[in-house]
Amino acid sequence: MARVTSIDEESHPELAALAARIRGERGGRLLNFYRVLLHSPPLAATWIEFNNAVRRETAIEDRLRELVIMRVAILNGVDYVLDIHKARYAAPAGVTPGECDALADWPRSTLFGARERSVLAYVDAMTRDVDVPDAVFGALREHFSEREAVELTVLVGAYNLHTRVLKALRVDPEND
Repeated sequence: MARVTSIDEESHPELAALAARIRGERGGRLLNFYRVLLHSPPLAATWIEFNNAVRRETAIEDRLRELVIMRVAILNGVDYVLDIHKARYAAPAGVTPGECDALADWPRSTLFGARERSVLAYVDAMTRDVDVPDAVFGALREHFSEREAVELTVLVGAYNLHTRVLKALRVDPEND
């Protein structure tokens, strides 16, 4: 059960424009996460912009982005993010249901190549230990430019923030 109530936008007409903007950015939906963030309109507005930049304005391809997001969600135990990304974003990004399932124990899986494995190891190090060993970063750099390394790092950090806020506030999953 959520620790903070979700904002009912009809009870808060002063938030109508921001809620409409978030809906426009999220395919017509106002997710429970954003209903909670609306307690702080400046944070909600900034969050949607940052999240959009992290997800849509980088050189990271969709498939890799979804693998990163789902792995962070698995490591942090946040089904809210994992379930939404498996249901809505994984397949269009080229991630199969089998690959989604294999993310839980990716080191034992044969479904991921060296490039993806370098990213998943990086996700694990950043999320579990924060301090990334040189060998893990070096393996990542074998496959990615400096720009991509920065963008991957910010993506992992952003979804650690995202999942940890969801978990701390126990935001309820979507009903649909």
